[in-house]
Amino acid sequence: MAGRKAIPMATKFRLFSEAAGHCQRPECLDALFPAEMGGDKHVAEMAHVIPHGEGGPRHEDRPTGDFDPDKFENLILLCPTCHAKIDKDPDGFPRNVLLGWKQNHLAKLAVKQGIRSYDKRIEVRAAVAGVMAENKAIWDKFAPEHGSDFEYDPESEAAKAWGQRMRSVILPNHYRIQAIIHTNLRLATEDERRTFAEYLEHVRGLSERHVCGVSGRAIRFPAAMESIFS
Repeated sequence: MAGRKAIPMATKFRLFSEAAGHCQRPECLDALFPAEMGGDKHVAEMAHVIPHGEGGPRHEDRPTGDFDPDKFENLILLCPTCHAKIDKDPDGFPRNVLLGWKQNHLAKLAVKQGIRSYDKRIEVRAAVAGVMAENKAIWDKFAPEHGSDFEYDPESEAAKAWGQRMRSVILPNHYRIQAIIHTNLRLATEDERRTFAEYLEHVRGLSERHVCGVSGRAIRFPAAMESIFS
């Protein structure tokens, strides 16, 4: 029997990015980079909604025709406890329920984090500015000389400190900023929407590099984000 192929790195990156660093089971939503582990190591597990085999959990929900179990659409990011729970009780966690978790994840996470819809732009600005200020302070203190370019020894203490803070503080803050702006995007101008789209690509690149270990595709932080909703 041929061995199971590895899940593509791009798929892993997209899963981590869209989970925003948290378990996608709405009753859980625990951080996948736990503070008790220093915020540097993740406990995330990629769970298959429909299994590879014919006897695994939810196998009876397999769609007809060609089906790739390792595609993004068939994977969900969970903590180990929730992964075990859904596979031990497939009748209680059918395919449509798990896919619903993915679809509504960011909205559920925003509620848990106290993120809400505002009436005024200045309120959105205040919610975003404090988080951005923390990221900038860490960036100024720990970032390598050329920003996200790692041309120095990755085993150096400086590189390790930067990577740890990127995963434990900066990326979670970016995910929070994304959620705030997503929730209040109706108040943004067209220029701000374009800036936000560039910002999303910037964060995807950071996630790809610092979570999945793929380098070279992050774009620079768009300067216009510093004044968004001003």
